[in-house]
Amino acid sequence: MTAQAKPQTGREHEVGTLAAPVLTLDLNREIEQLKSEGRWQSGHTAKTLVKYSDFRVVLIVMKAGGRLEKHRTEGRISVQTLHGRIRFSTAERSVELAAGQMLTLEHDIFHDVEGIADSAFLLTIAWLEAFSVR
Repeated sequence: MTAQAKPQTGREHEVGTLAAPVLTLDLNREIEQLKSEGRWQSGHTAKTLVKYSDFRVVLIVMKAGGRLEKHRTEGRISVQTLHGRIRFSTAERSVELAAGQMLTLEHDIFHDVEGIADSAFLLTIAWLEAFSVR
């Protein structure tokens, strides 16, 4: 099931059905689509796959050397590498994640991400009730 695409602004965009009782996604197809877009050449691009008020899943593709600069989220996150290799860093430690590896991070911790190789990963964000997005 698809919906008409919204105008694209920035590096992240949303396309299609983002919330339903059951969603089925072809991650390999989504990765290839993102890699075919010019925005990927600038270092990284992302697409929101699932969007609820308290839960998001974002697919991010990153070129080797691409970076998501230091930032934080109000929600807890998980990062699951699907392809390639990324470096995930906080003030306390730096972790390299290869395909098939995952990490979780508590809310409000500053972090950055760097592509060691051309990579794709899923970012999942779950907000605390007090911070739930409306």
